[in-house]
Amino acid sequence: MSKRLEDFISQNREEFDDLEPRADIWANIAKELDAFDEQHAQLPKKREAKTFSLGFVLKVAASVIVVMGIGFGIYLKTLKPANNGVDLADINPTYAKQQVHLVSVIETQKNELKQIAKFDPQLYEEFNGEITRMQSIYKKLNAELATSPNQERVLRAMIRNLQIQTEVLNQQLSVIQQFNDSKNQQHEKSI
Repeated sequence: MSKRLEDFISQNREEFDDLEPRADIWANIAKELDAFDEQHAQLPKKREAKTFSLGFVLKVAASVIVVMGIGFGIYLKTLKPANNGVDLADINPTYAKQQVHLVSVIETQKNELKQIAKFDPQLYEEFNGEITRMQSIYKKLNAELATSPNQERVLRAMIRNLQIQTEVLNQQLSVIQQFNDSKNQQHEKSI
């Protein structure tokens, strides 16, 4: 069959060559392409997602670590007078580390809690009142530490007080988060 097609084409070649495209066909195609490009240039471009390089992320992480280290060092320098001259590491190094960690966690959580004071001062006062009561107990234990015959037991009580403060702050922040989530859901449903 292909032999017959080739023979047909070779016998009728002149009839196939009599049709030629118009001279302005390429100019029309170029105009249409230019119009298409202009049309797409006028459309708003999609925003590309921002990505951060590994170097940038590492620099930010290093900066955060340095700032936290400086803050921790300053905190440790101010910690010794707060313990009435008693070095917690001399009593029990593990408890001393735990105490430092818990105090820093509590300070972070209290800062988060302070942010709601702008939006709901009454709730903040209620939550802050509970924490203030626990901190007054902690201060009493801290004052007792220097004169106590069983300093490790007082230190354990101080650590337990800090753990309870952390748990209460976690619960308070959780309540606030749940309240905000339900408020956002209600707002979305109303829209």
